[in-house]
Amino acid sequence: MSKYFHSVELDADKCCGCTHCLSRCPTEAIRVHDGKAQILSERCIDCGECIRVCPHHAKKASSSTLDDIKDYKYKVAIPAPALFGQFNNLTNIDYVLNGLKAIGFDKVFEVSRAAELVSEATRRLIKENKLKKPIISSACPAVVRMIKIRFPELCANVMPLLAPIEVAAKTARKEALRDTGLKSEEIGVFFITPCAAKVTEIHSPSYVEHSACDGAISFSKIYPELSQAMDHLTDIEPIAQSGLIGIGWANSGGESAAMLGDKYLAADGIENVIRVLEELEDEHIRDIDFIELNACSGGCVGGALTVENPYIAQARIQNLRKYMPVSLNHIGDDIDDMMWENELKFDADIFRLDEDIFKAMSMMERIETIVKDLPGIDCGSCGAPTCRAMAEDIVRGRAKETDCIFKLKAKIQNVYDTLSGLS
Repeated sequence: MSKYFHSVELDADKCCGCTHCLSRCPTEAIRVHDGKAQILSERCIDCGECIRVCPHHAKKASSSTLDDIKDYKYKVAIPAPALFGQFNNLTNIDYVLNGLKAIGFDKVFEVSRAAELVSEATRRLIKENKLKKPIISSACPAVVRMIKIRFPELCANVMPLLAPIEVAAKTARKEALRDTGLKSEEIGVFFITPCAAKVTEIHSPSYVEHSACDGAISFSKIYPELSQAMDHLTDIEPIAQSGLIGIGWANSGGESAAMLGDKYLAADGIENVIRVLEELEDEHIRDIDFIELNACSGGCVGGALTVENPYIAQARIQNLRKYMPVSLNHIGDDIDDMMWENELKFDADIFRLDEDIFKAMSMMERIETIVKDLPGIDCGSCGAPTCRAMAEDIVRGRAKETDCIFKLKAKIQNVYDTLSGLS
């Protein structure tokens, strides 16, 4: 079984090999062979870009369902702040929180509460000036995984703080243990997620041994029942404990604004994120303390598992924040329990050609030779995203040179010329 867990899956029956996903994957994790896409497990970061661009809905993300919460005696929902942007004419987030209780959860703990704690901890760490700058936010798991794969030299720049999801799950579990007297395994903590990368992070975390979450339910799965429950609410219990700083994390720039300074940069959308990371790697970005990067356009409101147009959701979040206090959550003196358990490291196995260093060097030389002989137009018709990826696939035994239509055409022409000369 693969050591890499992924929430993004391929429905081969729906795939027609159109190469839309091939050209959009930021880590070259997709190949198309025999008319079907294939996902290279070791390179996929579950950003959901393939889900977003597939015209045949052949890519999907697995996540928990409401039925899964029935396995626990006490159920806790920790909704992402982007959830509040999915509903029209929402003026009070308590409607959403009460709706979650109406569909089966015993308690709701907003991730936006934890976001305010993480924001304060980040401000403290920046002030202490002990981290390598510019500091890159660790909130988006797709970005963190992409740094591990494509930009390993920047691992030291990533903020070693737990993401708000994990902080919320840990805090919610502690409160549930205290309030109920139940065992930890009897308490189910479920994240209500806008994206596939966060589902993967729960099942295969980058910086902790085990996530405090028991599962993640996508916006798209929970929306129908939640929306219906909200329409039939009679009494609204005051549950919300978030301010505008926490809710603002739903939109791109919200986390950066919470730094309460001006030396920050925020970018969203996978292509813009890559551009910023390339500039950062080349040391072209200076005089910046903090960098917020979101793989999805617009921030978490643009996640592949949401139901609303991200720009509409973004506007709704902005409107909600108008009537909120700045922040309702604050940390104590100690932030050790909010720090990473594991160091972020480059996974060398992903790109290792062979265990034998001399054989690997020989394979690398062959790749360079093949690349020079390919057309270099990165058309994708061979089933690989670039000619260089094609060359690597050939050396690894995943492809052959005649998969390139230009090489195949040249071979056919050569055979034709030879036969013509014999006649």
